[in-house]
Amino acid sequence: MADRLTGMDVFVRAIRLGGISAAARDLHMSPAMAAKHLDALEARLGTTLVQRSTRRLSLTEAGTDYLEKAERILMEIGEAEAEASSRSITARGLLRVSAPATFGVLHLASLVPTFSARHPEVTIELGFNDRYVDLLEERWDVAVRIGRLADSALVARKLVAMRVVLCAAPAYLERRGTPTRLADLGDHDCLGHTNASLAGTTSWAFGKDGTIKVPISGSMCSDNGEALVRAAIAGQGLVYGPRFIAAEALRAGQLSELELDEPPMMLGAAYAITHPTRRPAAKTRAWIDFLAEALPALGTDW
Repeated sequence: MADRLTGMDVFVRAIRLGGISAAARDLHMSPAMAAKHLDALEARLGTTLVQRSTRRLSLTEAGTDYLEKAERILMEIGEAEAEASSRSITARGLLRVSAPATFGVLHLASLVPTFSARHPEVTIELGFNDRYVDLLEERWDVAVRIGRLADSALVARKLVAMRVVLCAAPAYLERRGTPTRLADLGDHDCLGHTNASLAGTTSWAFGKDGTIKVPISGSMCSDNGEALVRAAIAGQGLVYGPRFIAAEALRAGQLSELELDEPPMMLGAAYAITHPTRRPAAKTRAWIDFLAEALPALGTDW
């Protein structure tokens, strides 16, 4: 049975990581041994799962069907082992966490002391970057991602719902007037985000599905959402983006939330992302469980 599961594991990792050598490295075995396990699996099944060439692997029809089932079996085994061992294994070691820059600085960093008090044997490395990191290649244990998740093989756990808000400083609205329709945005300074396709520098997307595109322009743009919010507080213009960035300013009355004739687009949620070919260690499970508890309490108005 152990050899059968090893062959299945080699097969899944070889497909997901792009080759037998990559799967062997991930499983800490030689490429020759990994190839033998794959050969034995195909022999036992009596069918060819992958067509192999010097450059790539390609799934056969049987391999495509088997891949989904094998992934599910391995994941269920991993979850069962994790559940069985969670009470006896202490979370310890270096935990590498990747997260979007603004969200990480504003909200994740302040949660670390509470987590560390619960799990003193865990050392946390926070990496804040707005690009999508490769968990395996860059050796991240877990990533926090915000928005609507694209279909992928990654394992995601929803942490907290997120909304988009349009807002401006009361002083700006008194000076320039309060927009009530999408058409009014053309008469206002709109502070665009240079890295956001749906709330960028030339158009903003409205409607729940973000299908209504409105042309905008403004006297300032930035690649940082917090910078845009601070400029809006100072009266620079309208800001449109995740509510978690503006929540404190809205609570303090520094910004006012605006409602137009169409709703803001749906942002989605914040998710904890792990890789399916690696069973999360106790430190990773502890962090994800902690975020699932802490973020909904922190983000009641996100």
